[in-house]
Amino acid sequence: MNYNIAAYLAYLVLMIFIIVYVGRLFHKNGRIFILSLFDHDSALTDTVNNILLIAYYLFNIGYAFVTLQHWEKGLNLQRFISSVSYNTGILIFILSITHYFNMGMIYFLSKHKSLFITTK
Repeated sequence: MNYNIAAYLAYLVLMIFIIVYVGRLFHKNGRIFILSLFDHDSALTDTVNNILLIAYYLFNIGYAFVTLQHWEKGLNLQRFISSVSYNTGILIFILSITHYFNMGMIYFLSKHKSLFITTK
């Protein structure tokens, strides 16, 4: 039996769930960091936070779909489980690296915001 279609569907459902769940957490909990970066300007903070969320969704869901092209054809049950877990792990790793990079940028900008952001 060929498990390709089942693997694709399982992987995409799992990835989209993880991406949306993590994105909502980042959006909700990251707002306070962006708010302090923009001197408590709520309108600017919400705009930037929403743009970051959309970019996050586009990048990660797009990557999840692109990885399907590189999967092995003719999967059996063992390769099905292996492929789904491997590709899920890679995407979670990318999500964590992206998160740490963004947190590092927010920290850097908050320490040096006079170089990048002019206040009113």
